[in-house]
Amino acid sequence: MLNNTYSEEIKLVAKPGEIPFAKGLEGVPVGESTKSFVDGLGGKLVYHGHPIEELCEKSTYEEVFYLLLNDQLPKESELRDLTRLMRSYREIPGDIYDLISKQAPRYGVHPMSVLRTAVSALASYDETTEEDSPSEQRRQGIRIVSKIATITAAIARARQGKPILSPRPDLTHAGNFYYMLTGNTPDNFYARLMDVLLILHADHECNASTFSMVVVRSTLSDLYSCVVAGIGALKGPLHGGANEEVMRMLQAIGSLDNVEKFLDDAMSQRLRISGFGHRVYKTMDPRAAILREHAREVTRRAGTEHWLETAERIEKIMAEKYGQRGIWPNVDFFSGVVMASMGIEPPMFTPMFAVGRSAGWVSHIIEQGNDNRIFRPRFIYVGPEDESYQPIRDRK
Repeated sequence: MLNNTYSEEIKLVAKPGEIPFAKGLEGVPVGESTKSFVDGLGGKLVYHGHPIEELCEKSTYEEVFYLLLNDQLPKESELRDLTRLMRSYREIPGDIYDLISKQAPRYGVHPMSVLRTAVSALASYDETTEEDSPSEQRRQGIRIVSKIATITAAIARARQGKPILSPRPDLTHAGNFYYMLTGNTPDNFYARLMDVLLILHADHECNASTFSMVVVRSTLSDLYSCVVAGIGALKGPLHGGANEEVMRMLQAIGSLDNVEKFLDDAMSQRLRISGFGHRVYKTMDPRAAILREHAREVTRRAGTEHWLETAERIEKIMAEKYGQRGIWPNVDFFSGVVMASMGIEPPMFTPMFAVGRSAGWVSHIIEQGNDNRIFRPRFIYVGPEDESYQPIRDRK
């Protein structure tokens, strides 16, 4: 391991490949956190000591948000206070609605780009944006989590040319989000399903978007800047954008008869199979297992069983051929099937991810401030060390 103490200066100048390093910081610890833990070999995800299966069965998104924010489950009065605050913060300024209405329907503009711009603009309507006290940071975090759902639902409606709906204070966070997306008051099944989707995406240790945000926060930048950085990282197809690719793959396959040929062709060309493999999990992603069970009922209700049948055929073949290599379904594999069956168009899948992940994002941002040190890793310089300067007329 590289020693970067003050007593020993390291000359990070070398020929390519001469100094070993962990590309992508894979497996390199960058700090301590109390928020969540991923057991890649055991296939477990834990939020502050609570298995994800238990939280999806018994909890709500508001309760999980409180857990991540405070490192303990809330008492009834504490949950009531948080819920009240979140409901009071849901509405967004009219100018943000106008921005969404103009930008979201534009051809070629990804909804994540609109979300990134809207959250950035939101900072200018928060008079406390530059305040850095712990209490105000928490209030800002609650405001951001509450409003990002409203922004995302408005983007979805604007893209489809439908009227944008105002938040309803009589519904839970998940239930209200479903209502603003679809225009329908959810029954118990859909309200619960949305809760599960948001809980499953609420946090996932030191993923790319969370790491991006704590790096920004380490400079003592504001919470809105941190969340904008997280949205930018999540937009990438190797991170949050993977669930869109899963639905494109299912649509390209078309029918069960085409599954094996599609996979053989893709693997022979060394193409990545969307929704499979993970940098940490070397067995079944527990989030995928939970979503697979919920997919059975939602596809039955929506008449989209063929998507689940195709997905399960892919899962079976991939497990037989590549399971021993640690290539198993991740959360993106079944989340696309579930969200599409709820009537959500694929370009909105990643913004949906952001709505859930916002709870973990703000919790990690606030945690970073408790023992902050600005991130300053090093690059290994593999360029020339001593080049002579030539006048421009002599350069070839």
